[in-house]
Amino acid sequence: MMKVCLNYKVVLLVCFCSTSLSNAADLTRKQVETLLAQADKQHPADLRRKDLKGVDLSGLDFRNADLWGADLRQANFSNSNLKGLTLDLTVMTGINLSHANLANTSIFGVSLMHADLSNTDLSGSRVIAVMDGANLQHANLSNADWAADMKNQSMGLMRANLKGANLTGANLSHAKLGRAMLRHAKLNNANLEQTDLYSADMDGADLTGANLTDANFSESKLHDANFSNTVTIGTRFDGAKNKPDIK
Repeated sequence: MMKVCLNYKVVLLVCFCSTSLSNAADLTRKQVETLLAQADKQHPADLRRKDLKGVDLSGLDFRNADLWGADLRQANFSNSNLKGLTLDLTVMTGINLSHANLANTSIFGVSLMHADLSNTDLSGSRVIAVMDGANLQHANLSNADWAADMKNQSMGLMRANLKGANLTGANLSHAKLGRAMLRHAKLNNANLEQTDLYSADMDGADLTGANLTDANFSESKLHDANFSNTVTIGTRFDGAKNKPDIK
């Protein structure tokens, strides 16, 4: 009996250690810095599929890095430069990307739920991701293409999901958000000049004080959306459901 109990305790200890190790990141910040220092465009730092959960990687330059498929949950990339990278299939739930440079990035098939993207440069980016509850206050989405991917309908509607996201003061001018999910999103004082929101789901969205000059809300869903004090010069609402009574 003693032998059985002892073996049982050993098994528990091994399981506990294995679990602890499996939760540890593959690389430390110092190791990542070393890889980045040795990298160039022809020989990018190999961070592909690496587990970097919770690692502080703030202020680093990742332009010569391969982060495809990496686990970046809860990692800190604030003030980092990721311009032009392909971040498809990464795991980014709860990531901190505030004040980071993500201009012209590709982020496809990713979870960015509750991520901090405040003051982040996402201009020219191509994003199809779940960003429910994300913080995008004062982010730059100008010329971004976040419209639904109509080529993958066999997989269901692949679109940007921004349910309950905070886009207060964000710059979405000339952005494409066709068929995007923006239910209950906060777009207070945002710049949506010439933004394409064709068939977007904006039920319950708050656009108080937003600039909607020449924006396209055709076929969009606007039930209970708040358009108080908005600028609507040239704004299109053709076929929109629950078109607002804007004076």
